[in-house]
Amino acid sequence: MADFRVRVSTEAFGAGTWDKVSVSIVGTREESPPLPLDNLGKEFTAGAEEDFQVTLPKDVGQVLLLRVHKAPPALPLLGPLAPDAWFCRWFQLTPPRGGPHLFPCYQWLEGAGSLVLQEGTAKVSRADHHPLLQQQRQEELQARQEMYQWKAYNPGWPHCLDKRTVKDLDLNIKYSTAKNANFYLQAGSAFAEMKIKGLLDRKGLWRSLNEMKRIFNFRKTPAAEHAFEHWQEDAFFASQFLNGLNPVLIRRCHYLPKNFPVTDAMVASVLGPGTSLQAELEKGSLFLVDHGILSGIHTNVINGKPQFSAAPMTLLYQSPGCGPLLPLAIQLSQSPGPHSPIFLPTDDKWDWLLAKTWVRNAEFSFHEALTHLLHSHLLPEVFTLATLRQLPHCHPLFKSTGIGIEGFSELIQRNMKQLNYSLLCLPEDIQTRGVEDIPGYYYRDDGMQIWGAVERFVSEIIGIYYPSDESVQDDRELQAWVREIFSKGFLNQESSGIPSSLETREALVQYVTMVIFNCSAKHAAVSAGQFDACAWMPNLPPSMQLPPPTSKGLATREGFIATLPPVNATCDVILALWLLSKEPGDRRPLGTYPDEHFTEEAPRRSIATFQSHLAQISRAIQERNRGLVLPYTYLDPPLIENSVSI
Repeated sequence: MADFRVRVSTEAFGAGTWDKVSVSIVGTREESPPLPLDNLGKEFTAGAEEDFQVTLPKDVGQVLLLRVHKAPPALPLLGPLAPDAWFCRWFQLTPPRGGPHLFPCYQWLEGAGSLVLQEGTAKVSRADHHPLLQQQRQEELQARQEMYQWKAYNPGWPHCLDKRTVKDLDLNIKYSTAKNANFYLQAGSAFAEMKIKGLLDRKGLWRSLNEMKRIFNFRKTPAAEHAFEHWQEDAFFASQFLNGLNPVLIRRCHYLPKNFPVTDAMVASVLGPGTSLQAELEKGSLFLVDHGILSGIHTNVINGKPQFSAAPMTLLYQSPGCGPLLPLAIQLSQSPGPHSPIFLPTDDKWDWLLAKTWVRNAEFSFHEALTHLLHSHLLPEVFTLATLRQLPHCHPLFKSTGIGIEGFSELIQRNMKQLNYSLLCLPEDIQTRGVEDIPGYYYRDDGMQIWGAVERFVSEIIGIYYPSDESVQDDRELQAWVREIFSKGFLNQESSGIPSSLETREALVQYVTMVIFNCSAKHAAVSAGQFDACAWMPNLPPSMQLPPPTSKGLATREGFIATLPPVNATCDVILALWLLSKEPGDRRPLGTYPDEHFTEEAPRRSIATFQSHLAQISRAIQERNRGLVLPYTYLDPPLIENSVSI
C-alpha cells in the first residue's frame, strides 16, 4: 500500500469538465488499476488547481508514466451524459518518499478515452532506456500519424494536413475559443460597416480618387495614413521594397539583364553628371526588383471582366551620402521592344504613376501567393505537421485577387522549383541578394538581430540534449522529422538544398533556427503590414482591369482609375487584409511559453536569457523608431507571435 498525492491544473478559459477522471500509475514493476480523482463537489473547473489523495494497492516500482482516463459520469435515471472536452495543463505526482514528478499535458481530452503522459524532463530517444518508455514513444507517434495524415492539395505544392475543413480538426490544433470568438466578432463588425456604406455590392469603377477616401476611413493606422500621403512619391515607392510587406525581393545589381536595355541617356537626369550606368553598377549603387515569375500567369475574372497582370523589372538607385533609394526605370514585361517601353521618372506624371502602380500590383500578387501563402503558411504547416507526426511530446524540439486561385497555384508551382534553403535562412538570403549595407533596410537590421537571438537560444538548447555530432546522427526521431519535411514539404527536390538529414550540431542549430524564424518573425514581417500597405488601395492594387500600357503618352487620370479594381473587389480585399493583419487575441509573443513543457533548470535558464535578449532588441528598435518619420514596428519582439497564428 502506498499513498500518492496528485495535483491537477485545469486551463482557465472554457476548459473545465463534468466528466470523471482517474489515473493509473505505470512503474518499472507494474501498472496500478485506475485510481479515481474524486473530491466532494465538482472537480476540474476552469482555472482550478486541485489536490487528490490516491492509494496504490501494490508497489509499482519507479514511476515511469501516468495514464489518464476520462469518461462521462453515469446517472442512474439519465444514463451516461454527453462527454465534454477538458483542457488539462499538468499533473503533479508526489510519492510517499522523494520529490514530486511533473507530467506536462497541455492538451484537450475530448470525450471518453485515455492519454499517456511522460514525466516532464525532455529526452531524445536514446535517453529513454526503459522498454516501456521506448514503447510509449512509438505508440504516441503511431497514434499521431494516424490522426494527422498528409495529402497533396495541388500538384507541385507542399503537402498539407488531410482534412477538408477547420471543423474536422481536433481541438488541440484549432484556434483557442477566445481567439476564434474575437476573430469572428471583428470580421462581423467590419463586414457590417462596409455593407452599411453600400460598397460591398457595388461592382462599378470608382468615380474618383477622392471617392476612395470613403473606404480609406474604414480603419486608419499611422502607417496607412503615411502611405495615403506619400504613395505617389518615388522615395516612398522605393522604400517599400525595403520595409513594406514584401521586403525579400530587392537585390544588388552588378550588371543589367539583357532583357532590360536601360541606357545612360534614359537615367542621366536622376544619376546626375559625371557618372554612368556602368560606373554605378561597379560601385554597387544599383538594385533590381524582378517580378519575372509572373510572366504569362493566368488571371482572374472579376464581375465578369477578365483581369490583367504584368511581370515588371524595376531598376533602383541608391544616391550618394545615404540619400533615399529611388526608382530609375521600369519595364512592365520580360520582353523588351516597341510595345514594351521603359518608363522613367522624367515621363508624363500619369505614365510614370501608372507604371509604378503596375509594379505595386505585381508586388501584391508575388507577396500574397509566395512570400505570404507559400513561405509563411504552407511551409510552416509542413514543419508543424511533421513535428506532430515525428516528434513525441517529450522530445526537446517538440516543445479575391487579380490572378485568382489558378494563378496562385501556378505561381506556387513555379516557385517551388526555385525554392532553396538559403532563401529561408535570413543571413544567407541577405548575402545572396547583396543587400548587407543598403541603408534604411530595417527588415534586414531587425530580422538579423532576431535571427541571432533565436540562433543563440537554439544553440543552448541543442547543447543540453545533444553532446556530440554523433548524438544528432543517432536520433532517429529527429532524422525522421527532417526527412519528412524534405519529402512532403519540398517534394524530394535535392536542388533546393533543403537537408534530408542532419549530421552535425551546427547543422541542427541552423535548421531549427530557420524553422522558428520563418514561423514567427518572418511571418510577422510579411503579414502584419498588409492592411497598412493596402488600406489606400492605389498604393497596392490587388487586381488591374485594363492591360499594361504598350506605349507612352496615353495615360490619364480617368484611365488610371479605370485600370484599378472595382469598388466591391477593393472592399473584399481590404476587409480580408485588415483581418489578416490584426491579431485576434490570445497573443503569445516570441519567447513566451505559457505551456511549460520544460521542467529542467537548464532549458528554463536558456528561455529566460532568450527573453532578456529579445527585450534588449525591442528597446533598441523602439529607440530607433522614435527618430523615424515612419517607424518600422513589424519585427519588434513583443509584436511577433511565437507561431503563425492568423
